Amino acid sequence: MARKQFRIGVMFSTTGPYSVVARSMLNGALLALSEINQTQDGVTLEPVVVNPSGDLAKYREFSLDLLKSGIRQVIGCYTSSSRKEVIPCFEKFDGLLWYPSHYEGFESSDNVIYTGAAPNQHVLPLVDYLASRVGKRAFCVGSNYIWAWENNRIFREALTARGGTVVAERYLSVGDIEFDQVISAILDQRPDFVFNNLIGTSAYAFLRDFRAACRSRGIDQAARIPVASCTLSEPELQEIGAEAVDGHLSSSVYFSSLNTVENAAFMRTYTSAFPGGPVASADAEASYIAVKLLGATLAQAGSDESRLVRGAVANQRLRAPQGEVRIDPQTYHAWLTPRIGRSSLHGQFELLLEARQPIEPDPYLVQSSPRFATAMRPPLLRMVKS
Repeated sequence: MARKQFRIGVMFSTTGPYSVVARSMLNGALLALSEINQTQDGVTLEPVVVNPSGDLAKYREFSLDLLKSGIRQVIGCYTSSSRKEVIPCFEKFDGLLWYPSHYEGFESSDNVIYTGAAPNQHVLPLVDYLASRVGKRAFCVGSNYIWAWENNRIFREALTARGGTVVAERYLSVGDIEFDQVISAILDQRPDFVFNNLIGTSAYAFLRDFRAACRSRGIDQAARIPVASCTLSEPELQEIGAEAVDGHLSSSVYFSSLNTVENAAFMRTYTSAFPGGPVASADAEASYIAVKLLGATLAQAGSDESRLVRGAVANQRLRAPQGEVRIDPQTYHAWLTPRIGRSSLHGQFELLLEARQPIEPDPYLVQSSPRFATAMRPPLLRMVKS
């Protein structure tokens, strides 16, 4: 039987302030494309790859170029600001954006398929872990855009419901690497932990500078004031450097160190395909998942028309590297498996806790509102390592 060929867009900022993560996302997408074109019956996917370089205007420009060229399915975007910038384009031309990154939730569009974590799959599990095992006084830092604003809002509400408090919040421009005043404020407040929503080069510089400032004062930063986030991933650990790489907490649905048959196969093929890196990350896996689900959906639908793709995507089930993944037909978000990890000197994450099974996405926190005490909910995660 002849294969149907579909052109799809692939849009990641492989240069710019968050290029390390974006390059791993591109790798994940290209790996899935290669596997589909080699093995999957029915379809061949031809990628059209564009690089907006972190420029919001270019995200919009390239989205319009792709959609006007007849492409209806695009895998892409890392930041929430870039996603917000392009959604009107996809709604106008009735294309589908497959968004493969964790995000702050409180959004639903018929023109977006979300394969990254929603807030109940990464923020709330992290609050539960920190409040029960680390402390209840938080200092929040973040890059000055919607991801950090909203993530900190959700975090504050959830921590307050657990009897905790946010002692301060600070925001810096994306790419800013001057942290003297922020670090001085943290050390003056002496919180139990820092909740970090900085991205890219800003995050790497902060972690290095904060570790150095604590060391100069005789403070064991990882033990006394750990830094926790929902973004830190393996390729970024390499960017931080050996002097500050260990002891950071990350809430994610995937770590490359997971001991599953599917992840072992994924890591073998990923490492072989991209020996120069960046190494695999949660966002790389989410991009891989997006393309695999898209390929299976196109094969079933027999068309890349958005209405038919939306109707068929909820029928798909994928044994992903992280475990079973499927798309919720009400929200077009993915069922995913939350986990908590701690970074090591080896540039990996050791798994501390994980959910027993995939968790239903709740992007608007309707079922899991942080406004209610989390003690009223059963624990999301089981302990793997103390």
